[in-house]
Amino acid sequence: MPDVAASLNRLASLPGVPEQTTAAREACTRLRWHEALRRRIPEAAAESRVRGAHASAALEGANLSVELVRDLMRGATPWPEDPDPVEQVARGVVQATAETERLGPMLRTAPLQALARLHVAAASGLVEPEQLGRPRQAGEDSAEFVDIGPAPGADVVQERLAGIVDVLLAGDQVPAVVIAALVHAEVAHVRPFVRGNGAVARALERAVIQSTGLDPTGVAVPEAGHGAQGGPAYLGALAAYGTGTPEGVALWLEHCSKAVVAGAQEGERICDAVRAGRFL
Repeated sequence: MPDVAASLNRLASLPGVPEQTTAAREACTRLRWHEALRRRIPEAAAESRVRGAHASAALEGANLSVELVRDLMRGATPWPEDPDPVEQVARGVVQATAETERLGPMLRTAPLQALARLHVAAASGLVEPEQLGRPRQAGEDSAEFVDIGPAPGADVVQERLAGIVDVLLAGDQVPAVVIAALVHAEVAHVRPFVRGNGAVARALERAVIQSTGLDPTGVAVPEAGHGAQGGPAYLGALAAYGTGTPEGVALWLEHCSKAVVAGAQEGERICDAVRAGRFL
């Protein structure tokens, strides 16, 4: 799909963006060569998913301790049988983040199936069973991300999802951080599902960063990078993207690149802790 790749590369060439995407790539390269990753990638990657779920949940307003998230993800602590709304959201974020480990090449071979799997993980218990894993239909709306504007009607969701698939399939022809940033923003703006869109968007970004080889170990924590910049900055950058102007799109791409840099640095701290036989 040369036309899609050419369009995406024009976005990647917007003023200020190349420098930021290069910084993101270099940060991930440094992380990849950390000494702890010679033998202990699974342990570091598992802790990355813990930190990622913790940060992603916080962006949804569900503030849990890292220790609790770690215990929930490894099954040492069970989820409440009758969770409150905050716990329901947190469970969805944790499950969606965990699901990224199993997506692998599906993002390129069956991207809509990958999206459906992320949504089933993110929205179980939040929506009706028949709404799991499928886009919104006529008469269904999404009240999420209200700060960046109303969700488009269900009639345009399929068209916009086709655009997300095109971006995911652009592959090696486009900087990976640009692909990850664009699909993240598109899911947030399109809100293809009734609920769970934020968890899906951030989990999708994480999965793309790993599957494209930008961070093949899965140890970077891009969600923590978004969180470190603050919720208002995250929503502000998403809103800027929604303007469709070159400046707005560039601001979002730069925001995501900085999130990847900060996420790679968090990954290095994880590696340091793993090497020392402890967690921070």
